[in-house]
Amino acid sequence: MLDRAIYMRDSTDMVSDPFSEILKLTNAESVVTGGFSAQEPWAIAFPAKDKIKFFAVVRGNCWVELEGEAEPVLFEPGDVGLLVARRSYVLSSKPGIAPLDAMELFSRAGRTMAQLGNGEDFAHLGGHVLLDPVFGQLLMDVLPPWIHIGAASPHATTFRWLLEQLVKEQQNEFPGSQLASGQLAQLLFVQILRAHLETAERMPASWLRALADRRIAPALRLMHAEPGRAWSLDALATACALSRTTFAAHFKAVAAMPPLTYLTEWRMRLAQRALRDSDKSIADLAQSLGYGSESAFSNAFKRTVGLSPKNFRLTQGMPNQKPQTDQY
Repeated sequence: MLDRAIYMRDSTDMVSDPFSEILKLTNAESVVTGGFSAQEPWAIAFPAKDKIKFFAVVRGNCWVELEGEAEPVLFEPGDVGLLVARRSYVLSSKPGIAPLDAMELFSRAGRTMAQLGNGEDFAHLGGHVLLDPVFGQLLMDVLPPWIHIGAASPHATTFRWLLEQLVKEQQNEFPGSQLASGQLAQLLFVQILRAHLETAERMPASWLRALADRRIAPALRLMHAEPGRAWSLDALATACALSRTTFAAHFKAVAAMPPLTYLTEWRMRLAQRALRDSDKSIADLAQSLGYGSESAFSNAFKRTVGLSPKNFRLTQGMPNQKPQTDQY
């Protein structure tokens, strides 16, 4: 019985979670930057930002007028929005109200929370998702310009709990409040992405859509668990209980690339991170990623990245800092 327990524990440890690994690679970090409460009528204009923004309706309703969209969208209590594209937007109690400028409002408030009037009609919480300046584009490229998750979604209960906890952390000076807020915001971001993954059939072919496809999930877990292994198409297809032909065709249809190309792309992402953030030798890196020689690895790296490993390390050798956050 003990041996079986140890085996099960070890097997679990070896299970790969490709989605978590990609989020770690992009170094996605959610930060709650503040929010506001308002008394009707009210409207606030937010400028376009070069980072992912999220906001949630804690109390009351609001209309969202997003640059590039023809019609305003109604957000209700518990609704969450994720703005990926660099677009300005207006939040209001009713379309057509002359908006206050967010920069001026929060600068005047001198803090992360602002209040318009008695603040009884509406409450909002917002923040940013900071990304690695090199690998963050991997996530930006596969997300739509914006995502609206309604409170009626299957994830509503989790969203409500997270928002309640975030509000408590923002309103009270609990010990460790800053850390707790960060962890809750991170979970909120993951929940938004999970809800978005449920619409996978409507997504363009990409690695994100592939991660939501149960038919090829076993192959993805294998490649992420052991990227240096010489995986064959037959072995990956067998893991998915599919024929070689069916597996290859379906993988390409959902991922926009063949399985072994996906493996190469993932290897090169890992290589870029190692070259930038560690002093691991190119020869050791080549061996760990399954290449028989340093030259074979260097050729594959240059074909994919456009630079030799040596030149990439010279240009990207010092870890880049994430962009600074702000109040809104």
